[in-house]
Amino acid sequence: MPLWKGKSKKAFKHNVKTEIKAGRPVKQAVAIAYAQQRRSRKKRK
Repeated sequence: MPLWKGKSKKAFKHNVKTEIKAGRPVKQAVAIAYAQQRRSRKKRK
């Protein structure tokens, strides 16, 4: 399942859950979700 683009808490939670479901460690899943959030924030400015 693809990650959601966006900077909301809902998108962040969804991305973390998706990565954990894919078998990634929790710390790595959180880091990926934060990276996605940063990319979304940059594109919207």
